[in-house]
Amino acid sequence: MRLSELKQFNPITIQCHDNPDPDAIASGFGLYSYFKKEGCDVRLVYSGRNTITKSNLQLMMEKLHIPITYICPQGGGAFEVSGLLITVDCQYGAGNVSGICADTVAIIDHHQVEIDTVPLTAIVPTLGSCSTLVWKMLKEEGVDVNSDVDLATALYYGLYSDTNQLSEIRNPLDMDMRDELKYDNSLLTMFRNCNLSLKELEIAGIAMIRCSFNADYGFAVIKAQPCDPNILGLISDFLLQVDVIKTCVVFNETGDGFKISIRSCVKEVNASELAAYLTESVGSGGGHYEKAGGFISMKLLHQKHPQLHVEAYLNSRMMEYYESFDIIHAAEYKANPDELKQYRKKKLPVGYVRAEDVLPIGTPILVRTMEGDFEMIVDEGLILMIGIKGEVYSSRIEKFERAYEATERAYDPGICVVSNDYIPTIKNRQDGSTLLLTKYAKICIPKGEVFIYVKQLERGVKVFTTWDQERYMLGKAGDYLAVRSDDLQDVYVVERDVFSKTYEEIVHV
Repeated sequence: MRLSELKQFNPITIQCHDNPDPDAIASGFGLYSYFKKEGCDVRLVYSGRNTITKSNLQLMMEKLHIPITYICPQGGGAFEVSGLLITVDCQYGAGNVSGICADTVAIIDHHQVEIDTVPLTAIVPTLGSCSTLVWKMLKEEGVDVNSDVDLATALYYGLYSDTNQLSEIRNPLDMDMRDELKYDNSLLTMFRNCNLSLKELEIAGIAMIRCSFNADYGFAVIKAQPCDPNILGLISDFLLQVDVIKTCVVFNETGDGFKISIRSCVKEVNASELAAYLTESVGSGGGHYEKAGGFISMKLLHQKHPQLHVEAYLNSRMMEYYESFDIIHAAEYKANPDELKQYRKKKLPVGYVRAEDVLPIGTPILVRTMEGDFEMIVDEGLILMIGIKGEVYSSRIEKFERAYEATERAYDPGICVVSNDYIPTIKNRQDGSTLLLTKYAKICIPKGEVFIYVKQLERGVKVFTTWDQERYMLGKAGDYLAVRSDDLQDVYVVERDVFSKTYEEIVHV
């Protein structure tokens, strides 16, 4: 669904969820600005029991000139609108948004799908904010968001607030918007410094003295009263300063579900991965290695686990998480080839880029992929490889020429990639420009043959490889643990859906 497709339904009403937060207001403002410039009859509204009273939200509306209107629930006929109703940062018919009757309905949201009966829908649960989705949709229509500093600041603040001050960003599109927006930093500072009330200070204090701690695994689960999501992050950060707490989950109820904030201070637990585990099938979650967050849908939780309240669910799920994996340090791993099957790596084409063909030697760059960002300096012999899942990793020309046969054929994702959710980019850190890595890539073919021993995993593993002993490779049940036949300490994980496409079994007769 594109925004240009919705202009025909004029007039247009954009509705934020009840008790709107910065992300709802910002994403609603983005839609309002677009349709207003297109000459539509448009208004931005919210409803519910309460009007907006938080200082940061009032400042946001005033300083950024956001024309949002409150519709009183006792308004009778006010709950019927003609034309199109767009619910933003929420889903029409969900529990966190008051019902309004309309001729046509559309949904623009970034939460887990709850309503699947509305044809006009754009829902991307992997995004950290609805502001990012609206920014993407505006760019698709050719809108220069940075030409309106109020709008750019609003969208940035929406992402900032919904990702706990950017610490829970997990999607490269969120990172792209964060990097590209030209916002008013003085206003952002003003909003941020008006974010905590005395009441919320009390909420944080009460939550911390009601800590539920698991001594066996060193994790804590804490419930807080309803509050701004950033307060959850504040509580989480404080908890990790307790000597025995290694990971923690802080949550509160938001009306239609539960917002969670997660922290880890040990390398054996990736907070982003833990967030995804806790919200699997009941919401969405992710973030960084040490800080992450997520959302659990109340409706989905009751459907999947009707016997558990949310605190019991989180404690139970945390226990399951810690009991679901083994840890392997590749340098100490003792593989027994006689107990493993042998496979040969298929000669699949992949992509390569000579970094110096893209930017001058000495240029500091940031490479952005679905797996995250990494920074380096362009130097002679630096090769950037694009794997079969669209992942990017670096190599050196000497190693590359030993392992691959380079061609001059232009890179083709249709030939080289099994799956790809994001096109990797190179950002020039000197001038801020962004280039698509695939535009400069060519195809290469593996030389020789690579043999591995493998076994299919019956339970999860976390592998600390010999080349990275600080961050692990996660393997789930059904994935494959691989060991190179010429180096039994080269241990890694191959995902199940990729394994059959990249390796073939050697049958001895």
